[in-house]
Amino acid sequence: MNRRNFLQSAGGFLLGLAGQGVSPAPANKTESGPVADAKKLVTLFFGGDVMTGRGIDQVLPHPSDPVLHESYVKSATGYVELAEEVSGPIPKPVSFDYIWGDALGVLEAMRPDARIINLETSITTSDEHWQHKGINYRMHPDNVPCLTAAGIDCCALANNHTLDWSYPGLAETLNTLHDAGILTAGAGNDLQEACKPAVIELPDKGRVLVFSLAVRSSGTLRSWAAKDDKAGIIELSDLTRHRTQPIIDRIRAEKQPGDIVVASIHWGGNWGYFVSPDQREFAHKLVDAGVDVIHGHSSHHAKGIEVINNRPVIYGCGDLINDYEGIGGGNDRYRGELPLLYFVTLDAATGELHRFEMKPMRIRKFRLNHASVEESEWLREVVHRQGQTFNTAVTVTEEQFLKLGWDASRQT
Repeated sequence: MNRRNFLQSAGGFLLGLAGQGVSPAPANKTESGPVADAKKLVTLFFGGDVMTGRGIDQVLPHPSDPVLHESYVKSATGYVELAEEVSGPIPKPVSFDYIWGDALGVLEAMRPDARIINLETSITTSDEHWQHKGINYRMHPDNVPCLTAAGIDCCALANNHTLDWSYPGLAETLNTLHDAGILTAGAGNDLQEACKPAVIELPDKGRVLVFSLAVRSSGTLRSWAAKDDKAGIIELSDLTRHRTQPIIDRIRAEKQPGDIVVASIHWGGNWGYFVSPDQREFAHKLVDAGVDVIHGHSSHHAKGIEVINNRPVIYGCGDLINDYEGIGGGNDRYRGELPLLYFVTLDAATGELHRFEMKPMRIRKFRLNHASVEESEWLREVVHRQGQTFNTAVTVTEEQFLKLGWDASRQT
């Protein structure tokens, strides 16, 4: 596909949007929160689902055994072939930084204080796949530099793929990430370890605590829940008070003055923009408990964003890296090939939202590329439309980022 340079003039772009009938953020929305000392601002990068297994793993320097246990595709190389059929040859093996593509330049320019993703891939050589699950994501441990190449600080692991290669796969995933200097949250060798937040130390700015949990609505299995004497993930059957109160109590106990708390939650289905009432209710409870950012994921596409008491709630980040290129299936209208890079800037002293920006990207040849102007506008319109329920709006900056607007005076 012929791509337009993302650095074209903002003036021309905005005039183009005006011609298409795109309106700016409503007057009651702000695009920045309370004034804060620039030296005390903390910017966090959030990525949605990062699936470096299967086809992605096959194009990296150290591919795993490609054997799959899926109904229709029996080799991970099949996903590479599907992508190449629609986009052309992928230069195998690719470098470790290849999959991040243009996103690396964006990350370098934004210089976030911490980089957090939801990793939906077991990193292991284990052949003990979880029986009858259907889809099992695996990346070879020697390919972990594809994560360090993007400077990832923390991987949320409470999701429906962490135990795809059973308990040996989970143990090796944890060891591999920790040996690479990447923190983890939401999974462990027992309940106590899985419950611990990842603690990211920010020099002169305090700490970021990352809690990770999954809800069964995202496809997690009951048997994956960590126990006092069993490895696993933090898995909730539902969001009733009985299930969620221990999480809330733990957050209140762990948070110290000056900490920024992130709740990374795998919830809901893969497709659709609906946000359930119990998700919204739980989000409000988490903010009341001291959570400053809710990093929601599971949907394969971006969903609406809410701001509660100047704390952002991303209900669905969408996929960031996957091997779905060339796969049909009837969900093309959601444009899952168009991910967003999320940059959330907070006041380190109060945790309040100061600025929220998103950079549109496009997956092609298993690589993150700058989205075209039209693709960027499509994403802007979707997130803007879905955010209207939550009283948020999305506009475009001169640097061609999508910028969230919200009512900073609205306390709920």
